[in-house]
Amino acid sequence: MIRYLDGLFVLDTANTTYAFKILPTGQPEHIYYGRRIRIEGASDADILVEKHAFVPGNTNVYDKEHMQYSLEDMRLEFSSYGKGDIREPFVEIIHHDGGRTCDFVYSDYVINSRKTALKALPGAYMAGIGEKTDVALSRTAEGNDNSKTVTREQAETGEEAEKAEKTEKTVTGYDPVELVVIYTDKFYGLVLKLYYDVFYDTDVITRRSVLTNDSGETVDIERLMSMQIDFNRDDLVMTTFTGAWAREMKREDISLKRGKFINSSFTGTSSSRANPFVMLSGSTTDEDKGDCYGFNLIYSGNHFEAAEVSPYGKTRFVNGINPAGFSWKLAPGESFESPEAFFTYSHNGFNGMSRNMHEFIRRHIVRGEWKDRIRPVLINSWEANYFNISERKLLSLAKAAKDVGIELFVMDDGWFGHRNDDTSSLGDWFVNKDKLPGGLKGLCDKIKALGLDFGIWVEPEMTNVDSLFYQAHPDLTLEIPGKDHSEGRNQRILDLTKEEVQDYIIDSMTTVFSSADISYVKWDMNRTFTDVFSQGMPAEHQGEVFHRYVLGLYRVMGELIKRFPHILFEGCAAGGNRFDAGILCYFPQIWASDDTDALCRSKIQTGYSYGYPMSTVSAHVSSCPNHQTLRDTSIETRFNVAAFGVLGYECNLCDMGSEDLTAIRAQIELYKKWRDVLQFGTFIRGRVAGATDEVLGKSFGDLTEWTCVSGDKKRAVGFIMQKLVSPNTQYASYYPRGLDPEAKYSFKNRKLKINVMEFGDLVNTVAPVHIKQGGLAHNIIAKFVKMDGEEEAYESYGDALMYGGVSLKPAFSGTGYSDEVRFFRDFASRIYFMVQKSKA
Repeated sequence: MIRYLDGLFVLDTANTTYAFKILPTGQPEHIYYGRRIRIEGASDADILVEKHAFVPGNTNVYDKEHMQYSLEDMRLEFSSYGKGDIREPFVEIIHHDGGRTCDFVYSDYVINSRKTALKALPGAYMAGIGEKTDVALSRTAEGNDNSKTVTREQAETGEEAEKAEKTEKTVTGYDPVELVVIYTDKFYGLVLKLYYDVFYDTDVITRRSVLTNDSGETVDIERLMSMQIDFNRDDLVMTTFTGAWAREMKREDISLKRGKFINSSFTGTSSSRANPFVMLSGSTTDEDKGDCYGFNLIYSGNHFEAAEVSPYGKTRFVNGINPAGFSWKLAPGESFESPEAFFTYSHNGFNGMSRNMHEFIRRHIVRGEWKDRIRPVLINSWEANYFNISERKLLSLAKAAKDVGIELFVMDDGWFGHRNDDTSSLGDWFVNKDKLPGGLKGLCDKIKALGLDFGIWVEPEMTNVDSLFYQAHPDLTLEIPGKDHSEGRNQRILDLTKEEVQDYIIDSMTTVFSSADISYVKWDMNRTFTDVFSQGMPAEHQGEVFHRYVLGLYRVMGELIKRFPHILFEGCAAGGNRFDAGILCYFPQIWASDDTDALCRSKIQTGYSYGYPMSTVSAHVSSCPNHQTLRDTSIETRFNVAAFGVLGYECNLCDMGSEDLTAIRAQIELYKKWRDVLQFGTFIRGRVAGATDEVLGKSFGDLTEWTCVSGDKKRAVGFIMQKLVSPNTQYASYYPRGLDPEAKYSFKNRKLKINVMEFGDLVNTVAPVHIKQGGLAHNIIAKFVKMDGEEEAYESYGDALMYGGVSLKPAFSGTGYSDEVRFFRDFASRIYFMVQKSKA
């Protein structure tokens, strides 16, 4: 709901309120964002408005008519340099005369009853199939029902999102969802529009900006952010998610003090170094209580998030395109739009904020046929074969995959050109007939005949110098002619700022995707940007390359998903180097990390869970020792971690022993029964390994705990994992989350058989004769003798399960073993299943 109350704008969601007012000087003062509050008239907000009489010493007044206002000491909806505010700016412009001062003041506003589509960037959408999306109302048509029903495709693509120029400012009988506030520069003829869109049920608001040049001269945009919010507090904690290849999404908490903290990417992508999702929270906020704000950006390029605490105790947050390396020539009559930012608030801690973010992304970012569709269990050939593929090897792997219940076979890198390693052939998208004599169709038909769907790997944005494409088109890559080029993975980036390059990728991928019955595409992008230069682009426009590349990428992806709506596309960029909401507008899932180690993945997936739903996170079971860490973890732990996402396998099933194959077969059978909950249920974090409860002052140590609950709360899956064993520590408990407190549930674990080899030479404490560890007798016994694992089976009410926890069977601690003991070694885990039996 959006209301205008005599200079005051109030935006309400189901549980939050966002409010700002226009100052006498013409700037918008931010006055509140938090729990929903009652504001029925402008006077109700008087207590929220900051009071000013004299400006602080050594600050500048805005103008002589308003001597009480210094913009440096105001909470603003946007700001710029030149009129006294020296904090992190929202907009920076170099005018035709060289001046850099901007003086945007309030001009007008528009309230729309539906969301306006972005012109060249992806954005959130509001309606699904059969839902009504009200058209904008003209000021003279108050009360007329101009609503219409749109298709999901129309709503998701924005096809039906054109709006009327103005809408009735006080609308009755409608739920306005969009506010556009218009500001004009006093002296330079520039118009700045700030868009606010309210997603009521998910407690999310989106913001973006559009700058239009109505002057008669070209101006240079140096910065245009997507959103700004100023808080009247200086005690916030900023949480970022940092890392590198194979160790993405490491949570970092920074207590904001005086000064500035920046989270940003300059890799050309959203980057594994610094994800665009960040949080602001109170110092005592934990998973389930306390203030938490979440912010994200629908953008896949260089991004920027900054939090600055002023000398006067206010905290400013801005996000948008990274201004480093960015500039944009804006000619008269042209407009520039920022990416769309989205944000939410919850007083129920990090989990409350995450629930909002998850629902918003699932309902308003992900789109197309696979939006709500159960994802198949796949096998990927990469760690089984790397580049050394052949039709014979792939078919053998596919047959083994079919035997254990896998549904989709994916052929990874190595199938095209003369690709035997990563030094050649990117850009040459023709089949290597030495490896695949029957081409893609021949292999695909044989895979389909086995009863599996077929998918492939591509990396369309890249080329190698050793390729026919590069030799013919060296001018179509991002590089500085005549200068040495810094390589990444022996490849160069195609210049997607050029329409001819976009068309080449669209046409070549169309040829590939239509050459066989392809059900899945893994779209990779394996390097960051260097020597960023578009050959043939004028020097004064080179600052536009990063952003124009992203625009070109979105055009390519958008066109291909239109042509191939049935294909399940998975984004990938050296793992999680481009895991962002922009990609999710086109591809419904993303490969979270090239690191398949279960311990690492438990941390990585926990990191992603703060801002992204598990239906967008793909996760695979791989072989051990792990190919990235050389760590050994049990096949059950590898499955348990990967199951809390979109499950796949990435191992050579042809070389596996019967015991592991039997385990995988049982895992997949179980997953298929529960994947609707695991992929689309509500994901809730419990205890997080390494985290500390600030209130209780205790560390959760090595324990990680997850719960995933169905929407109707009738079914739930729980997870618990430890990093390292603490000796002589038998007790452990599991605390489910999100259950119906008044319903009774059955609670069961997955009962396992334990291989006696796992006990080493402890077998001699019960064997009548001495058994040599690892010897022939030991191996023979292991084939026929399995130890029973513990069984947990209870019935209890949801409140008892959640608040009291489930006291688990004691862990092995060196004093004996039976089926009443939990075999729980380093990196051990368990999954639990809860089914509602009755309701009080």
